[in-house]
Amino acid sequence: MSEACPVGTYKASAGSAPCIRCPANSRTGLEASEECECRSGFYRAPGDASTTACTGPPSAPVSLSWEYESSKGGVALYWKPPQDMGGRSEVWYGVVCRICPAAKNSPSSVCSWCGETVTYGPSQTGLRQTKVTLGNLLTRVTYIQAMNDVSALSPFPPQSATINFTTSQSVPSEVPVLHQLSSSSDSITLSWPQPNRPNGDILEYQLRYYDKTSVVSVFSETNTMTVTSLIPGSIYAFQIRARNERGFGPYSHTIYFSTMARGMENSRQIQNRLPLMVGSVMGGAAFLLVVAAVVVVFYYVDPSMYEDPSEAVKEFAREIEPTQLKIEEVIRAAQFGEVSRGRYRPLGRREMLVAVKTLRWGVTDHERGVFLREAGVLGQFDHPNVLKLEGVIIHTPPERIITELMENGPLDAFLRENEDQFSVLQLVGMLRGVGAGMRYLSERNFVHRDLAARNVLVNSNLVCKVSDFGLSSKIPVRWTAPEAFQHRKFSSASDVWSFGILMWEVMSYGDRPYWDMSNQEVRLEQYRLPAPSGCPSALHALMLQCWQGDRQDRPGFDSLLSSLDRLIRHPASLKAELARPTQPLLSPTHTDLSSVTTVHEWLIALRMDRYRDEFDRAQLHSLERVIIHIYTHLHTCAVYTHGH
Repeated sequence: MSEACPVGTYKASAGSAPCIRCPANSRTGLEASEECECRSGFYRAPGDASTTACTGPPSAPVSLSWEYESSKGGVALYWKPPQDMGGRSEVWYGVVCRICPAAKNSPSSVCSWCGETVTYGPSQTGLRQTKVTLGNLLTRVTYIQAMNDVSALSPFPPQSATINFTTSQSVPSEVPVLHQLSSSSDSITLSWPQPNRPNGDILEYQLRYYDKTSVVSVFSETNTMTVTSLIPGSIYAFQIRARNERGFGPYSHTIYFSTMARGMENSRQIQNRLPLMVGSVMGGAAFLLVVAAVVVVFYYVDPSMYEDPSEAVKEFAREIEPTQLKIEEVIRAAQFGEVSRGRYRPLGRREMLVAVKTLRWGVTDHERGVFLREAGVLGQFDHPNVLKLEGVIIHTPPERIITELMENGPLDAFLRENEDQFSVLQLVGMLRGVGAGMRYLSERNFVHRDLAARNVLVNSNLVCKVSDFGLSSKIPVRWTAPEAFQHRKFSSASDVWSFGILMWEVMSYGDRPYWDMSNQEVRLEQYRLPAPSGCPSALHALMLQCWQGDRQDRPGFDSLLSSLDRLIRHPASLKAELARPTQPLLSPTHTDLSSVTTVHEWLIALRMDRYRDEFDRAQLHSLERVIIHIYTHLHTCAVYTHGH
């Protein structure tokens, strides 16, 4: 005689067969049960046998995101499968679309269905893939529901993931370009400018990168990010998009960068940190093509055109509440006050380190105007290689200008402190960054007038950024083109001349141009600086192009960047040359001595007429005596050198 099965077990028919424990998520309430019933919230699909486990509906889809599909005129929604499949293997999805008011606090009950005009591709229900494209949209709230074979048996609606988005122009425009700041065997550091049309405050950026097998998305509240845990010697594709309070804008064009091969990194820490503002050799072509495709959409507006300089500041700069700013310590003196390090916490964003330039008490109206003019200029620019203005305080004294903090200070001092610590390729990478900033400025018809290594700042990531937009009335003769200090003809071409001097500063690790020559001598002689020790001839040739006497013959910043990129892509051309004695100053023109007959004519031809009295006192009245004197001097030096 068989025994009755106890509670929690069952037997399909009477007999000597043993009792079976109830399958998962099922139970019996009585003894001698022939089958187990599903627990609350769990079900068997119509095709499931009574001996199978009970299952539930899936949880909501995860990682719901959206992006424009401009080619199809719609919005593509993406998601990942539910984390909880309810114990089943099958899952499909449905899309629910509603129109809701724009007000943030409006109750969901006032939302209405999108209607029949919205299109769904490939379909609205029964989706087996994790993507759907919606067309004919305005502002929507969309739900992606996950279902399986037992979802219809549940009294509750399918669980869903919700996403709000709009296809209006109130979302940010496309981020124009991505820059690679540095790379290692397992990481890449990237930077990007703000969209040309942010349409409000940018709340965050979404960076998407992928190789041949996987796609990863990461988020950042700033415009730089280091992507880690990458594979050495691998190529990755990157896209970036920005989000404001209305939603995400479209993704940027795909740009390719690569990690370094293992073992190729320089062991010195400071070199590991140095950014070369270019893409990898593999991705460089794509990088350059994207940069070339950027279209300038606005020009610089001179704040001096405003009767009141504070009006320009109001138009181009954000007013910061003093309560959002905390001053920590003074770091240096400034022309009209002092510069301090501080912390700034914008609403809805993380706290950041900033530099605060404070206008001292008792300045004249002219000095205040110059101070505010710098903010009016800087507020018009947004580029990874131009100092970024965070905001101003002008309504509450003392007046202040707040910029990003550049921890390593001016480029010339930084190079002197780290002499011989960089490879030639790394120095050229620094020049490339400065050149990129200057090209951006020149495209906006802005003339710097005081470009020099002292006016380029270096941050903690060793990114070089053009700064000092006070537009001082003083002319820095050693860095200024002849037509600028002679006739006050400042232009992008005169900035190119200054960039050539800056190139010389960088390659000489912050040496003073023309050494101990006076400004008067520099103006009158107009010699060209020789190549610094170890400077490749190709780079010095580029400097000489910048120092063409006729400004029409000088290259533009776009051409200079192309030349620097070619050198970077072919490192063999940048192989450091052996140290050699410094060359004498180079004359910009060939000296014709064929008609010289007297010592005075000879001195004038060599532009050494200022030494006429010294030659007279030495009784060097004929060219023959000059030649004998020079020969005797050289012979004496040779004997002295040989004897010691």
